Amino acid sequence: MNIETILKELNFKAIRSSGAGGQHVNKTSSKIELTFDLENSNSLSDNEKEILKTKLSHKLTKENILILFCEETRSQHRNKDLAIKRFLVLLKMNLIRPKKRRPTKPSKNSVKRKAESKKRVSLKKVLRKKPNLD
Repeated sequence: MNIETILKELNFKAIRSSGAGGQHVNKTSSKIELTFDLENSNSLSDNEKEILKTKLSHKLTKENILILFCEETRSQHRNKDLAIKRFLVLLKMNLIRPKKRRPTKPSKNSVKRKAESKKRVSLKKVLRKKPNLD
């Protein structure tokens, strides 16, 4: 994954932001729409594309285009920077391969300690009961 070439493949569109802000919101286009065409990207390998398609399937359109919005700040430039950072984090987090779990057995000592602890707790609860006078 080459970050510099990925950044060149990003498309940005400025849209009018919604919400509070008075006249400023009506005059400026500070909301940023970031789009990334996953299918036609030259900076990702075919293997990386397949991994991202499966992991990000709920965020992709039918044409395998990833769309992110950012309207946190009143500045278009800051929103653009935030959108790029989120996009890169999203890619990095979804391309990380989780470690394979190696199943292990508990040690004999830990099994013994657990059994003794359970017996102690059981005895404590038995002693709390009312005596049977029959």
